[in-house]
Amino acid sequence: MDRAEVVHEAFLARVGSGDVPEVTAGLEESGLSLADLQGLFRAQVMSRQLDRMARELQRRGQGFYTIGSSGHEGMAGVAAALKPTDPAYLHYRDAAFQIARAAQVPGQDPLWDMLLSFTAAAEDPISGGRHKVLGSKALCIPPQTSTIASHLPKAVGAAYAMGLKRERGVVMCSFGDASMNHSTAQGALNTAGWTAWQSVPLPLMFVCEDNGIGISVKSPPGWVAASLSQRPGLRYQPCDGQDVVATFAAARELGDWIRKHRKPGVLHLSCVRLYGHAGPDVESAYRPMPEIEAQEAQDPLLFTASHLLHAGVANDKIIDVYQSVRAECEAKADRAVKRPKLKSATEVMAAITPPKRDMPKPNEPSPADRATTFGTADMRALDQPQPMNKLVNLGLSDLMMTHPEIVMAGEDIGRKGGVYGITKGLQARFGPTRVMDTLLDEQSILGLAIGLGQSGFIPMPEIQFLAYLHNAEDQIRGEAATLSFFSDGQFTNPMVLRIAGLGYQKGFGGHFHNDNSLAVLRDIPGVIIGCPSDGCEAVLMYREAVRLAREEQRVVVMIEPIALYPMRDLLAEGDGGWMRRYPDAGLNAPLGSLNVTGKGNDLAIVTYGNGTYLSQQAKADLEAAGHAVRIVDLRWLAPLAEDAILAACESCGAVLIVDECRRTGSQSEALVTLFQERSAHRVARVTAEDSFIATGPAYAATLPSREGIVAAAMSLLQ
Repeated sequence: MDRAEVVHEAFLARVGSGDVPEVTAGLEESGLSLADLQGLFRAQVMSRQLDRMARELQRRGQGFYTIGSSGHEGMAGVAAALKPTDPAYLHYRDAAFQIARAAQVPGQDPLWDMLLSFTAAAEDPISGGRHKVLGSKALCIPPQTSTIASHLPKAVGAAYAMGLKRERGVVMCSFGDASMNHSTAQGALNTAGWTAWQSVPLPLMFVCEDNGIGISVKSPPGWVAASLSQRPGLRYQPCDGQDVVATFAAARELGDWIRKHRKPGVLHLSCVRLYGHAGPDVESAYRPMPEIEAQEAQDPLLFTASHLLHAGVANDKIIDVYQSVRAECEAKADRAVKRPKLKSATEVMAAITPPKRDMPKPNEPSPADRATTFGTADMRALDQPQPMNKLVNLGLSDLMMTHPEIVMAGEDIGRKGGVYGITKGLQARFGPTRVMDTLLDEQSILGLAIGLGQSGFIPMPEIQFLAYLHNAEDQIRGEAATLSFFSDGQFTNPMVLRIAGLGYQKGFGGHFHNDNSLAVLRDIPGVIIGCPSDGCEAVLMYREAVRLAREEQRVVVMIEPIALYPMRDLLAEGDGGWMRRYPDAGLNAPLGSLNVTGKGNDLAIVTYGNGTYLSQQAKADLEAAGHAVRIVDLRWLAPLAEDAILAACESCGAVLIVDECRRTGSQSEALVTLFQERSAHRVARVTAEDSFIATGPAYAATLPSREGIVAAAMSLLQ
């Protein structure tokens, strides 16, 4: 028999006969009134009936998601213990939390809203029909998919932002006992404790919903409690999650402590999981039936019914609430399935790009402010040609003066000024709360940035080397880039992510410090990727990147070519051919723009980053051989400015694409396709080999070279 039906029939029979569990938590001692308890019971029943309806809708082919919340209805007590303005990052089994919170905010209809989500209706108020997610703008619940624990790092970031703003709220994030073992959860718990250990305000409540099993794999007895209770810097509070009154009391006690002390804590709820993992999951295939039945006997709704009976509510009144909510759920489901669905790619993709917002024009720093901030040496540097590393440093200082909401974070960026000195002096100028030295955990750095971005800041996190991004790329792919999509543009997390990367470092570090692949970023919808080729370009592009984050709420990734940081010369030692002056205020490099140098019509070299530097060298050789060449520096690698690229090359007889990334998965593949599909040019490409990069004298052996570009160009021209 369907276990959902078994649990349903058992609830009716046991409440009808008064065969309910004994409860120890006293209603009066908890601070809940009878009316409060009745409201929580109604929220729990709504969650339960939604789970049952989700299975029925899937059976009919009208619903598309059946990971339910049955057994976790104690989370309604956590919602009651917090304020509806406290941001909540929810585990996917927390429908009862959202429903209980909705009762605290006028004008909400959580049953209808969730049924629209179950049926993928375009009117779904959180995702617009794109996914079944918990979430609500009105309830301060950002949407979450079922990604395991990936929302915990950004919850840490949101709590840090709340501390920065000196707000008196509490950020709550919940997760399962199996998810606790994921590196993302471990990193977030560690980061919270590491931060609190230093007395930095972090008002964060972790809630671990421990039902003892992850799909089919059980948590070792005592493991979760032992792991969570021994965390330095985190206050630990266990409670019986089956009993909503006990849960409320424990959550209120911990929440009040967090709100008062501005420190993080962990609420450890013991729960049961009813109906298995999800609709298709046949729990009896891996779990003995006596164990399943023992879990079902601990149904949280029976515990709440026991409290109601002790408070004098008649059995039939409890059953009436249960059955009336069931009827309401069925009636609304019949309406929800008839609501319009998304149909076209345009409709689905409409929320990938966040909505623009009106922002006040920033106040440009006065000459006196700039002189004070920069100091005499840097003021002189503004008027003299400089290498990229110095100009980026000056540009970031200028941006931080102009935009007080910019916050930088990363390993070694503060006192040390970064591995390459790019942020040198910024912490001294703007303070440790705006230029933060973080712990060594890329997931936590990016999570911090997401939380800050959602909270009104413009975060500028740094990943020390491009190869280190792979430890944390899901924070961009699965969290930052999807937030607008899954919230229909209601939630955003703008940021400007700085990453030092690409190749050509002489004899240093191999592929961990010379990583020449951007493929992991290029296929993420909505993410903007920029790669400057010289210091002036970098400053212009960073001005645009901050504008994009501030006004258009975009996620921008800036790849800084490490080998070009100190580059001074171009064609001969001492020629200073790659140093640039600091650009005038008000100038930037708009998204979609190119930097074209030269007017030659024989050949257009389309490139970026280190490729621009090498191509300028090759251009001198080609022009000496009598060929007229122009260089098209892409600047922005995603989205590619296709029309502008074609227009820049239109009058040229041939096009050579120079791409320092690997031949497979590089930008060159998209560029060759563009020219083949939309032009009649002769096209060739020079790329890196499909190889990791070596340390020592062979550091550039697998990469494009000046000589290789010249040879490919000559072959193409002939």
